[in-house]
Amino acid sequence: MTSSTDTIQVSLIKSWDNAEIVFLYKTGGWWKDTYDPAEISRLITGSFAFAVAVDTNGHAIGMGRVISDGVSDAYIQDLVILPVYRGMGIGTRILSVLIKHCKQAGLSWIGLIAEPDSEEFYVPLGFERMPGHIPMIYRGDQ
Repeated sequence: MTSSTDTIQVSLIKSWDNAEIVFLYKTGGWWKDTYDPAEISRLITGSFAFAVAVDTNGHAIGMGRVISDGVSDAYIQDLVILPVYRGMGIGTRILSVLIKHCKQAGLSWIGLIAEPDSEEFYVPLGFERMPGHIPMIYRGDQ
């Protein structure tokens, strides 16, 4: 690993090595053993945008994606950087690529649900709390 992020490339992708993306999902704590790694390609192509940060060896060290209908709203999710690369601005670069893509598509409402204690990362990038709104998840089948 180099201390400079000049050699880290961030790109929008349409496919990637399934094992590397699964590893990033596991790093984020979002992978369940019941998930099928073969579905990663469908997850990528089904996203409005999927970005990866790539090291000098061509390996994915971070990712993020946008879910959207492409017309009105966009939701950023699954932003994760491998721990050894955190604090180097790579997450900011991924997020910037995703936001730029959304704006170029004419999407002005861009939201996300932040992990606890991560506001200090998102606020300088233009995000703010939505007073009066509560994120919710469906748990009806439990």
